[in-house]
Amino acid sequence: MKLKRFAQTTATWALAWASLVSMPAWATDNGKPQQLPTTTLGISFYNIKAEVAQTERQREIGLMYRTAMGPNDGMIFVFERAGTQCFWMKNTLIPLSVAFVDEDGTIVNTDEMKAETEDAHCSTKPVRFVLEMNKGWFAKRGIKPGTRITGELFAGKH
Repeated sequence: MKLKRFAQTTATWALAWASLVSMPAWATDNGKPQQLPTTTLGISFYNIKAEVAQTERQREIGLMYRTAMGPNDGMIFVFERAGTQCFWMKNTLIPLSVAFVDEDGTIVNTDEMKAETEDAHCSTKPVRFVLEMNKGWFAKRGIKPGTRITGELFAGKH
């Protein structure tokens, strides 16, 4: 009797643990892309319509599950404090370019990210903003570190 109860209890705990371990933080998003409020950003001669991810949950989901994005659409991730920011592409179906952006809108560094990978892409110094665009967006336009982004998020910080 005790052995049977022990086996049932152990099986129950094992099942609960397995479900917790296998359930990532974003599991309740149902595999659907999120739609967030947008802001207009400017880089050189280009205007960007960027969705704004400012809560932890919004940043966790990011651009997951998107199958396409407009040519000048993107997502800007806003953090409360500057820090070394690292991004990966799990459940992100489209390849992206990423720009790590300083408090005043200056691009610190950029990188190219392959779809559905877990490779870390990190800022080279602490930043408060990260902008994701379609793959190659920055390179095709000659946008490099040192270029400034304009918009409401950076107003008065130049």
